Amino acid sequence: MGKYKAVIGLEMHCELKSNSKVFSSAKNSYNETPNDNISAVDMAFPGTLPVVNKKCVKDALKMSIALNCTQPEYMYFDRKNYYYPDLPKGYQITQMASPVGVNGHITIECNGEKIPVNIHDIHLEEDAASLDHYYDTSCIDYNRAGVPLLELVTEPCLHSALEAVAFLEHMRSVYKYCDVSEADTKKGQIRCDVNISIMDYDATELGTRVEVKNINSFGNVYDAINYEIKRQSELKDQGRYEEIEQETRRFDEESGTTIRMRSKADAIDYKYFVDPNLPKFKISPEWLEEIKKEIPLLALERKEKYMNELNLSDYDAGVIIKEREYAEYFESCLNIGIDAKIACNWLTTQILGEINKLEINIKDFYLTPSLLKQIIDEINKGTISSKQAKEIFYKSLEEKKEPKTYINSDMAQISDNDELETIINKILEESQTQVEQYKNGKDNLFDYFVGQVMKNTRGKANPVITKEILNKKLNN
Repeated sequence: MGKYKAVIGLEMHCELKSNSKVFSSAKNSYNETPNDNISAVDMAFPGTLPVVNKKCVKDALKMSIALNCTQPEYMYFDRKNYYYPDLPKGYQITQMASPVGVNGHITIECNGEKIPVNIHDIHLEEDAASLDHYYDTSCIDYNRAGVPLLELVTEPCLHSALEAVAFLEHMRSVYKYCDVSEADTKKGQIRCDVNISIMDYDATELGTRVEVKNINSFGNVYDAINYEIKRQSELKDQGRYEEIEQETRRFDEESGTTIRMRSKADAIDYKYFVDPNLPKFKISPEWLEEIKKEIPLLALERKEKYMNELNLSDYDAGVIIKEREYAEYFESCLNIGIDAKIACNWLTTQILGEINKLEINIKDFYLTPSLLKQIIDEINKGTISSKQAKEIFYKSLEEKKEPKTYINSDMAQISDNDELETIINKILEESQTQVEQYKNGKDNLFDYFVGQVMKNTRGKANPVITKEILNKKLNN
């Protein structure tokens, strides 16, 4: 524990998934070709008017409900007025007076602890264009202008870089589970502003807040917070309190430091007012109820269910809930009668290993739960061994043929006690030296005998029965 208590609040911006932008008909998709997804509305040509995208409003309300926020009776938008080259209209359409959700709360998990996080508000707005800076010029790409953006603002209730990143990871999971965003930091779909202050542990008032703007990765959020805590703590230790001022800084990746941009005393007056081009509309309780029904069981709830009801370990449950598609694959296995622990073992080892190697989505994975069941059923019947099952798994994947194609009578396991006992007796008779060594305390030779049985039967001997018979004969 450090000398001072850190107090952190986050402003998380996440781009929503939709066919068109939030106030125009331009395509809303990631595009590396600059100025390709644009319309006259995005460029603020004279005479153009915005029209709100109903799906974006619905998704914003869905997130508001998922975060246990209070939704407004009426939906309307405000203008945030400022001039910058990436803002064609000279204002941003956002929500200031009546956000889509206020006073929310969630619980996150960090280092095995449950931590409550209070949400100040979540609001729907349009994104600005992006600037590309070169040696002696800057270019504007308007593809991002008008992309639907949800801004989530927490209360100052987090106390470490680890907790902040855990919150961001949790929220990325919620966005993906609710299917409102790809939430891909590599595509710039998540950005974060971090507010950090420090205070004495026995203090009752918060310290001076420093804001670090536009951090584009969770790793950078972690580094920026730790740097700021260290910087502010050192200034406080040296009695230089006046140098911790309310200011805006940026994070520099190369040096791993934050750099001053401006004082908060120079903050712009955005002169918010209700946007007259977007009439307000009533949000009906019936519509909210419909949206609520579409919210799936979220990651942490599923994790608790898997651990409490299915007796999965914390680690295994954590791997399965990492992506909604993994959890759905796992639950599909359960629905067709595959044992939870068996489904978990196949998913967390063979299946996820192949998905990562092939760099594909689990939805595109050839071996669906029903095809996987063909392999598991044969293991349960004793027809094939675990080793044969893996061979069939990989062959089926490679040749895109059903596993049952490769399961035949030649593969059948030997599970007959009498047959196995005859084979084992012969092996023990031919291995008298090793038998004597085993009985004289060389216990590791047990695996040697198992190996000999497997070699003799070309891997077909039932390993459980083989070990039982060997144990009985060698130890009695």
